[in-house]
Amino acid sequence: MRLTLNNGVEMPALGFGVFQTPPAETVDAVETALRTGYRHIDTAAAYGNERGVGEAIRRSGVDRSEIFVETKVWISDYGYDATLHAFDKSAGKLGMDHLDLLILHQALPSRFDLTIDAYRALEKLLQDGRVRAIGVSNFMPDHLDDLLKNTTVLPAVNQIEIHPYFSQPDVLAANAAHGILSQAWSPIGGITFYRGRQRRQHPRRPDHRRHRRGTRQNRGAGDAALAPPARTVGDPEVDPLCTDRRELRRVRLRADRRRTRRDRRARHRCAGRS
Repeated sequence: MRLTLNNGVEMPALGFGVFQTPPAETVDAVETALRTGYRHIDTAAAYGNERGVGEAIRRSGVDRSEIFVETKVWISDYGYDATLHAFDKSAGKLGMDHLDLLILHQALPSRFDLTIDAYRALEKLLQDGRVRAIGVSNFMPDHLDDLLKNTTVLPAVNQIEIHPYFSQPDVLAANAAHGILSQAWSPIGGITFYRGRQRRQHPRRPDHRRHRRGTRQNRGAGDAALAPPARTVGDPEVDPLCTDRRELRRVRLRADRRRTRRDRRARHRCAGRS
């Protein structure tokens, strides 16, 4: 199944995201996904594995024209010239001269002028044919309103966290009103800390009580049936008050073990905040 973006570009509805995939494992994971049939690969500069994604695509034997490659510009590279340079860095690591979709990783409310300048750089890349579509990620309705007032090209997508425990109807409605595709990340359950909200755990369905250790696969299968159909697993929600390199370290969470509740609280706590 393919979706048509608002600029006419077609994008596979099912994507393979490499968030939390260590660089050493990325090549095998993406190569296997491509051989299995995935044609949409979602990465980001902040994930630290763009180079592995590019290597996997070359090894897979699948023609580049058949693969839809999406990556994201991190907040440390916002600003017109900095974002143009960020594209060069990502394209170089991926080993590509053009990208199918380039998006801003999140809004930066404390310096929204840099966010606007970054998006204007994306518009320039689109005009020059170096990207086929541009968009945003984790933008709330007010962010979209401010962006659209100061830019020309409508974002093709807004990649946001959507799952049965966090449906974000206001953001979905804003995206739909503007003609922006809502692209889901973490569609079967996300993190425990959201911008502007108190720290909390996801609510549990009553039937979860009967699950015990060793039955996580069954529980996940049940939740997956409730998830939105668009599946691009990807980036975390980032607290705008914690936008330095500590955030970059935080998004590179260890994928080789299951984190405890204590781990999650510690990893999502900004310096100087309780």
